[in-house]
Amino acid sequence: MAPADTHQAIEAVFRIERARLIGRLVRMLRDIDLAEEFAQDALVAALADWPRAGVPANPGAWLMATAKRRAIDRIRRERMLARKHAEIARDAAEAVEDGAGLRDAALDDEYGDDLLALIFTACHPLLAPDARAALTLRLVGGLTTGEIARAFLSSEATIAQRIVRAKKALGASGLPYAVPRGAERAGRLASVLEVLYLIFNEGYAATAGEDLVRPALCAEACRLGRILAGLAPEEPEVFGLLALMEIQASRLAARTGADGALVPLPEQNRARWDRLQIRRGLAALDRAEALGGADGSYVLQAALAACHARARSYAETDWARIAGLYDRLAVAMPSPVVELNRAIAHGMAFGPAAGLGLIEALEAGGALDGYAPLPAAKGDALFRAGRLAEARVAFAEAAGLTRNERERDFLLGRAAACG
Repeated sequence: MAPADTHQAIEAVFRIERARLIGRLVRMLRDIDLAEEFAQDALVAALADWPRAGVPANPGAWLMATAKRRAIDRIRRERMLARKHAEIARDAAEAVEDGAGLRDAALDDEYGDDLLALIFTACHPLLAPDARAALTLRLVGGLTTGEIARAFLSSEATIAQRIVRAKKALGASGLPYAVPRGAERAGRLASVLEVLYLIFNEGYAATAGEDLVRPALCAEACRLGRILAGLAPEEPEVFGLLALMEIQASRLAARTGADGALVPLPEQNRARWDRLQIRRGLAALDRAEALGGADGSYVLQAALAACHARARSYAETDWARIAGLYDRLAVAMPSPVVELNRAIAHGMAFGPAAGLGLIEALEAGGALDGYAPLPAAKGDALFRAGRLAEARVAFAEAAGLTRNERERDFLLGRAAACG
C-alpha cells in the first residue's frame, strides 16, 4: 500500500475507533484531557509504524494497546503516590502484560459499555445543553473545535472555552465515568437524546446564518444515534429518535433549491427523498413500537414524520392521522411548540378556521411571543382562508423575527405573494 493510502487508512480507522479509545481511557484514567492526549499519541504511533510494518489485523486493539502502554508509562514515570492511581496502573498493566498487548480483542466486549459511558458523561445534565452538544461532538463525534464552531456559527475560541469548562465541571463533580443504572439511567438517557436532537435540529433547520440546512451536522447526529441504538437495543425512545432523524434527514436534498432557497414541503420533489434512509427510519420506528414505546415523545414524532414519508404525494398526506398523533404528542410532551404544530395539523385536516382558532389561543397566551414560526403558521392559515391582507402582515412579522437569511427571504416572498 502506498504511503498516502496507508495514511488515509490510518485516519479512517482512527475516526472509527477514536470514541471507543477515549471511552476506555477515560474509565482507566478518570481524566478526559489525558484520555484525548493518549488517544492522539496512539494515532501518532500508528502513523510512524503502520506505513513500515503494515496495517495490523486488529487495528482497534493495536491502537488501544498502544494508548494504554503509554498511559502506564506516564503513570509510572510520574511515580504517582495516590492509591487510586497506583491501582489504575496495576490494573492496566495486567491487561497488557503479555508484551504484544494485542489480546485486547478479548476486551472488545466491554467497548460498548465504555463508549456508552462516554456518551452519558458528555451529555450529563449538570452541563448546559450547548456545552453538552459541543463536548459530545468533540469526544464521541471526533469533530475538531473549528468544525463544531462552524456548525453552530460560533468562534473557535468560544467553543474551545465551552469544552474546557465542561471538562472542568465534570472533573470537579467527582462523577463516575460509568453507565448509570436504573432510574438514574432513565433520567440521564433523556439528556443524551436531547443533545442528539439538538445537534440534528441545528443541521436540519439552522437557527441563524446564510444556510438553511447543514447536512453534515444531520449526518453526524444520525451516526451518533445509530451508535446509541446499537449500545441500548432495548430502549424504545432511542429507536424513536433514530427513526425521526433518519426520516427527516431523508428530505434534506429536496428542502433547498439550486440557489439554496427553501423549498416548502408541498413543492418538494419526492423523487429526491432518500428512500434508503426512509427504510432505515421506518425499521427503527417498527423496532421502537415493538418495544412498547408507541406513546413515547420521540416515537410519536417519528410516526408523524413517517406519515409524510409514506405519502406518495403531498395531496395524499393523511392529515387526520397527523392531527391525531399531535393530540397524543401534546399529552406525552406538553409544550407551546407542540401545540403550534398541533394547530397547523388541525388546520390542514379540518380546515383553516380550525387551525386559526388554536393559533389565536396560543397568541393570546403569550408563550410564543417572538417565535417566528407562530406568525408564519398564522399567515399560512390566513392565506388558505383567503384573508390575504392579514396573511401579508403575519408573514412580514415572521420575516422580521427569524435570524436565518434563507427563511427570511422565503417569508418575504410569501408576503409578496399575498398582493
